[in-house]
Amino acid sequence: SSGESGSGKELAARLIHTRSARNAGPFVPVNCGAIPENLMESEFFGYRKGAFTGADSDREGFFQAASGGTLFLDEVADLPLAMQVKLLRAIQEKRVRKVGCVTEEPVDVRIICATHRNLRECVDKGSFRQDLYYRLNVIELRMPPLRERVEDIEPLATSILKRLCGDGAQKLSAGALKALELYSFPGNVRELENILERATALSAGEEIEGDDLHLDPEDMPGDALGRGSETLDDYLNRLERQAILEALQKTDGNRTAAARLLASSAREWRRLS
Repeated sequence: SSGESGSGKELAARLIHTRSARNAGPFVPVNCGAIPENLMESEFFGYRKGAFTGADSDREGFFQAASGGTLFLDEVADLPLAMQVKLLRAIQEKRVRKVGCVTEEPVDVRIICATHRNLRECVDKGSFRQDLYYRLNVIELRMPPLRERVEDIEPLATSILKRLCGDGAQKLSAGALKALELYSFPGNVRELENILERATALSAGEEIEGDDLHLDPEDMPGDALGRGSETLDDYLNRLERQAILEALQKTDGNRTAAARLLASSAREWRRLS
């Protein structure tokens, strides 16, 4: 899966695992960018006792730990080229060799990879192997950033607040919800969780107001310099989608009436400008 940081790539991988025939097996998440390069082979494939200094017993690697289940490789683009070769062989042969062992052993894992980078561009730059790219890129799942799915903000916020506060969770005021819907969310759902956790700690009322959110003004769309990574086209498309949703809400889902309302608003805007 591909998508920006915090957009829910690992959550999607866990859902795939739990709803598959492998749900009785383990789900093993691995952050490929957090493992020192000199430890990668032993961490992925395990090692035998005495293979190197400090190897005082046999140890299984990620592949063995995920046997019968799912191995989730997060930020797979961070793997060095030498490790990419070994990963490709393990995927193709369905066998791995522990460090210090001369024989291979079979492994039965499903591999799901995630990255916030464009792997195709990494291949073009030579930082990611083309053969591994085609081996991994069988089914691509793109996780859209939160700013592209504004309609998800309210149910996500409600669920997060209930998880944080239980049944007596605070509610978002209309102004606070509007502010969240206009925010560009450079940190996506993870940032939404942090914003709401801070708001519940600072707000004393029954409702969370817009000021309680303490949103970064530089990431609000009203500031021409503050759209974060959102392009102008993305911003305009988001405003258009939001206007359509608001028109449908005002007309109780009547598309014809919503279209008339939007046309009337457009004529009024042209008259004023």
